[in-house]
Amino acid sequence: MKPFTLSLCLVVALIATAQEPDSRQANMVMLDESGVRNLQLKTEVNEPGEFHETVFALGRIDVYPGNRAVISSRIAGSAKEVFVIHDHPVRQGDPTMVIESRQVGDPPPRVTLTAPLSGLVSEVSVVPGQPVTPDDSLAEIIDLSKVYALARVPEQFAGRLRSGQSALLTVTAVNGQVFPAKLEHLGVLADPVSGTVEAAFRVDNPELKLRPGMRAEFSIIVAKRDDVVSVPREALQGTPAQRFVYIKDYDLPNAFVKTPVVTGQANDRRIEIVSGLLPFDEVVTRGAYSLAFAGGGTLSLKEALDAAHGHEHNEDGSEITPTQRREQQKESHHSHTDPSRFWQIVSGVLFVALLVVAFVKNPTAKRAQD
Repeated sequence: MKPFTLSLCLVVALIATAQEPDSRQANMVMLDESGVRNLQLKTEVNEPGEFHETVFALGRIDVYPGNRAVISSRIAGSAKEVFVIHDHPVRQGDPTMVIESRQVGDPPPRVTLTAPLSGLVSEVSVVPGQPVTPDDSLAEIIDLSKVYALARVPEQFAGRLRSGQSALLTVTAVNGQVFPAKLEHLGVLADPVSGTVEAAFRVDNPELKLRPGMRAEFSIIVAKRDDVVSVPREALQGTPAQRFVYIKDYDLPNAFVKTPVVTGQANDRRIEIVSGLLPFDEVVTRGAYSLAFAGGGTLSLKEALDAAHGHEHNEDGSEITPTQRREQQKESHHSHTDPSRFWQIVSGVLFVALLVVAFVKNPTAKRAQD
């Protein structure tokens, strides 16, 4: 029975080989135009650039020192006119209110209080006719053209911070916009409860989008490296042991190839790619997660190649040879036959033939027949 066993193994191997998918097609997702739009795919050309090693921290926006002013009266009296409105802008020197003195006079002396700086009126605590004294805070103005961003940095990273270092602030209250910042100083004391040190960053705020009290996420840059290949964090897919990205196929439109990569260091926005990418590969940045679950896509390899090259290809994507083309013309009535069905028929015929050969060559079977 040894010849029979060997023959059976050959048949099984033949079937497995015939049904094994093409490696290119197995790692490729092919979409049509609507599929690309539905997944909202975006790509980024792979080019070495500057990579930042960062420290992450949380914090809040605060008023910059010296950019807050209070309006008060040097004389006791009553407010006759109030010009400022809460949350409205004023300019330095603009009249804010008129105070009438308690001193006897006809008319009593009046004093016009002006804005000590330009900014927004954050508080108004007086109305016309209200008595005032020199101890009263009548209004408050805040200049928000620059603000402080106070980060609570874990104390184990405080030693890596120096004045003048850059940071990127992400503020969810303004649609996740990113603002550049510069470190001005570190706190003198650490917080023993939270284990953090306060780091104060100056942030330019010309459009006045940042307001005191807003929460912010800090990406503090502690080191820089040049000529580093990296991708956005959302581009990287897979498990920690098997990382991969999708790159746009160089030949087929709307086709994306699953490409294994080896990763290096990471920051809060990007991940270093040590190997796996070639220069100028177009990496899928947005929609990569959805692409991983798109299966083979909405097109076959044959359909994609036919559309890209303008002529017909084999099911595995290879070019049709002249011999194959002649055979197709002869057997045009079988042009829609399923290839897997063909291999099933061939495998069945081979299997029956091998059984017959094994039976004929088996002496025991012959004697039993005699």
